[in-house]
Amino acid sequence: MTHSGSADSELRAAARHVGRRRFLTVTGAAAALAFATNLPDTAQAATGLREAKFPRDPFTLGIASGDPLPGSVVLWTRLAPDPFEPDSGMPARPVPVHWEMAYDARFRRIARRGTAVAHPEYHHAVHVEPHGLRAGTDYYFRFRAGAHLSPVGRTRTAPAPGTGPDALRFALAACQRYDQGYWTAYRHLAAEEDLDAVIHLGDYLYEYAVGAAAGARGYTGDRRLPDHFARETVTLEDYRLRYSLYKRDEDLRAAHAAAPWIVTWDDHETENNYAGGIPENSVPPEEFLVRRAAAYRAYWENMPLRRPQRPHGPDLTLYRRLRFGRLAQLDVLDTRQYRDDQANGDGWKVPTPASQDPARQLLGATQERWLADGWRASDATWNVLAQQVVFARRRNRVEGPWPLSMDSWDGYPGARERVLRAAESARLRNLAVLTGDVHVHYGLDVKRDFDDPSSRTVGVEVVTTSVSSGGDGRERPANWETLMAANPHLRFYDGRRGYTLLTLDERQLRADYRTVPHVTTPGAPVTTAASFVSAAGDPGLRPA
Repeated sequence: MTHSGSADSELRAAARHVGRRRFLTVTGAAAALAFATNLPDTAQAATGLREAKFPRDPFTLGIASGDPLPGSVVLWTRLAPDPFEPDSGMPARPVPVHWEMAYDARFRRIARRGTAVAHPEYHHAVHVEPHGLRAGTDYYFRFRAGAHLSPVGRTRTAPAPGTGPDALRFALAACQRYDQGYWTAYRHLAAEEDLDAVIHLGDYLYEYAVGAAAGARGYTGDRRLPDHFARETVTLEDYRLRYSLYKRDEDLRAAHAAAPWIVTWDDHETENNYAGGIPENSVPPEEFLVRRAAAYRAYWENMPLRRPQRPHGPDLTLYRRLRFGRLAQLDVLDTRQYRDDQANGDGWKVPTPASQDPARQLLGATQERWLADGWRASDATWNVLAQQVVFARRRNRVEGPWPLSMDSWDGYPGARERVLRAAESARLRNLAVLTGDVHVHYGLDVKRDFDDPSSRTVGVEVVTTSVSSGGDGRERPANWETLMAANPHLRFYDGRRGYTLLTLDERQLRADYRTVPHVTTPGAPVTTAASFVSAAGDPGLRPA
């Protein structure tokens, strides 16, 4: 419940979105809270608040930072002394949380400090946006609540506008289903890579039920999970508890503490293959919007996102733009919230007039215009799209007729054509598309005309594999030869788990595809399966 505004007013606000009668069939405290209208300002001063006393460590979910700007970065934590309880073991009142940033890991040279408020309405999450930081600088940060200190995190601000950093180094990650394997990739990412940021491309969590034994993780005895994880996430409480489960993973916490994260969602943060306000299954759309509101709210509560990304009912503006000096402009896209429903019943289908309708939307008209306007104004060497589903065309057999994925850009060819025309009109320099979703590593050339293999290459697509989703995987999946033969622009394909290192400089883009041999048991080593480069001004992936 909120401290200001009644549940009745919240229900009236929700009814405007979904229709009161249908909303009342699914509502409860969690649904009302997801649609709450009179929520506290997250920038509220902490003056006069009582310090909390915690019998146990409240920083069980770790700390994080994100969305680096030249003079600012988001700092995040959420207080949860009992993370598997619905209230996380917290009192139903706001509590002060003190934060500080330093130039050194021992906090002898303090750069900024202050006090934030952890509100129960936001599940006692804290989002701090310190300003006035030095551009292109490493900082260390931590929080204090009551007598407890959090772990220490390292973050880095973006380079100053107009400057040309020698290089930028990002890690790409996606798809971390909890019950299908250990997140060993994050352990290596945190310990071995010096990063400007981690770019997470979606499926941070999965909505499916997690059994008491946690699948491939093999929880037994006293480590069995509480029963409330053994159901699909639908309510706000469900989603909040699922984030608690995921963030208890020590490898994920280490990766969040090692570098700032830039995040976008795909589908499983809400529901598999949903499209805008349309659910996967037969749930009425107005009822699905209640679920979407809960999912979006829990996502914001648990990600290092800024105030403009705070949700309003079932809506959250996730697309945004980050600049890294003259070297890179990073446009973070949302291909879920504004898309038309998948054509032809979803799945892999032979295209029809319905799927080929040029008016079909994947980004929505407003986001498309925003992207095109940003490209026209860009003077960056590299123009990078962080997004979710495969952009380049993929055929899954050598001879036609060729089924295509209705959930990816292949199911929205008119939207892809508009994006390519916008890049062409802006005379865009060095387009790089970053993708997750498919649980494999791909390296693809983006062709101006995918029907003509000799067509001009206008960019490259780097698809990163899953962290754990799909289990161990294999270097050459069963369809490896078919996909390589059917798609001449597919330069690399590996089906193991891991992450991707992306390095940008004035001369080239380099993708190092990192893989682990297994995730169903812990402790796997990491190796570089392959490295590809694309020269600035001459797009196309070539072995390094």
